[in-house]
Amino acid sequence: MRFFSVLYDKAMGWSRHRHASRWLVLVSFTESSFFVVPPDVMLAPMSLACPNRAWRYALLTTVASVLGGVLGYGIGALAFSLVEPLLHQLDYWDAYLKARLWFENWGGWAVLLAGFSPVPYKVFTIAAGVVAMPLLPFTLASLAGRGARFFLVAALMRWGGVRMEAALQKYVDIMGWVAVVIAIVGYLLWSR
Repeated sequence: MRFFSVLYDKAMGWSRHRHASRWLVLVSFTESSFFVVPPDVMLAPMSLACPNRAWRYALLTTVASVLGGVLGYGIGALAFSLVEPLLHQLDYWDAYLKARLWFENWGGWAVLLAGFSPVPYKVFTIAAGVVAMPLLPFTLASLAGRGARFFLVAALMRWGGVRMEAALQKYVDIMGWVAVVIAIVGYLLWSR
């Protein structure tokens, strides 16, 4: 069954679209404060499809993500009572409490780590505003963490380039079905 290769071909087609950069900026900006899809989902195929533009895409992603983080900071500082129910509904409340604890222990290092790791960065941007972390260290830590992450993704895609795209196209169905089996087995084991 060629389900995943069809999806892969669609994603690669979208990543070559003439407006793909605009969508990358929009996703990067919104993901830092409320959107749930990480920009890596767009950055990786775009960098893979056009390796010579990978650094440009990483820069756009970093700048848009940090600006979105400043929006998240503002939400936390000025309108936390409005987003608090969403944190509960979207199951981010425990992560938010953990982020506040990290701020108390590590300050700006928590933002840098959240910017680089798969931990929801939006939770930390909002928490930084709630605890009134100074904006300049927040912005610098965000630039370092987000920049390191997105330039690493772009570097890996640029390094892999055409060879990686060909290998992915060849094995994407096998990898996709293996991932589905692992997810089902993991779910069954976890839900016991």
